[in-house]
Amino acid sequence: MITTTTHTIEGRHITAYLDIVSAESVQGVNLVRDLFAGMRDIFGGRSQTLERALQEARSQATDEIRERARALQADAVVGLDYQISMPSGKGGMVVVFVSGTAVRLK
Repeated sequence: MITTTTHTIEGRHITAYLDIVSAESVQGVNLVRDLFAGMRDIFGGRSQTLERALQEARSQATDEIRERARALQADAVVGLDYQISMPSGKGGMVVVFVSGTAVRLK
């Protein structure tokens, strides 16, 4: 399954636009580790805890959108758009929402 943020796939022709597909993933962040992430905000540096949670959420959302596209018998999902949110304010959870268009290719 091809997934891309572009609206075309070089060398391939889109023969049918099947439907808009979307998926989401919510990852909790360990609050004890998040305390250290907050300290990094003050002193600088990268928060590996938040990065891992974000990577996992993005991976899960991408896998889910592929499954939803396969259910439509799509060959690809084009125009992927990722939205990232931390709804509980500072830490606590990371939400990744992805949407795109399921298509058939020639």
